Amino acid sequence: QVQLVESGGGSVQSGGSLRLSCAASGYTVGRYCMAWFRQAPGKERERVAAISSDGSTTYSDSVKGRFTISRDNAKNTLYLQMNSLKPEDTAMYYCAARAYGGNCLYYDTMNYWGKGTLVTISS
Repeated sequence: QVQLVESGGGSVQSGGSLRLSCAASGYTVGRYCMAWFRQAPGKERERVAAISSDGSTTYSDSVKGRFTISRDNAKNTLYLQMNSLKPEDTAMYYCAARAYGGNCLYYDTMNYWGKGTLVTISS
């Protein structure tokens, strides 16, 4: 049974940093594409960052240069380092993974999801 458990969310002021973690069990981090998505109240879920099996990364324009996705295969954990946080980054952040090959472009192509961790940025 695959489980993805996010942690590291919290409340920080604008300009601050947070590091999210996604610990996987029953799943091998690095085998297939994984991604971070977020959903703010009243908005659609959007992909924030993704990392493919070969380690290549992609980011949404809204977070490019501020967020960094990475993974530690030995710890079986995915990370999202978030710097220069803005109030508009406030959202529930979800870790997601594919069960087989392919990209992580859209939320409906992801096979496994965590329950999310809340990030709140105050101005």
